[in-house]
Amino acid sequence: MEIKTAKQLERHFKGVANHRRIDILNLIAGNDGICLEKIADRLDCNMKTISEHTRKLVQAGLVDKKYQGREVAHSLSPYGKTFCKFIKTFPN
Repeated sequence: MEIKTAKQLERHFKGVANHRRIDILNLIAGNDGICLEKIADRLDCNMKTISEHTRKLVQAGLVDKKYQGREVAHSLSPYGKTFCKFIKTFPN
C-alpha cells in the first residue's frame, strides 16, 4: 500500500473538518446512492448548505456523485469508507 503525501492527507482531512460534513459522510455511509434532497431532509438543513458541503466532500475525494436524470446519487469513495471507519475508532 502506497503512503499518501502530507498534501494528499491534508486534502482529505480538510474535507471532514466540519461537523456537518462528518454528518453527511456518516449518512451516506448508511444510505448509498442518497440524493441531495434526502440528505437535506434527514439532517434538517438548507439544501444550498448541503450542496456546498457535498461539493467539498467530492473535492476532498471522499464522496462520489453519479447523475441519475435530474437527481445526483451520492456514495462514499474508497477513501470516504476509510475515513468513516477511522472516525468510528474515536472513543466517546
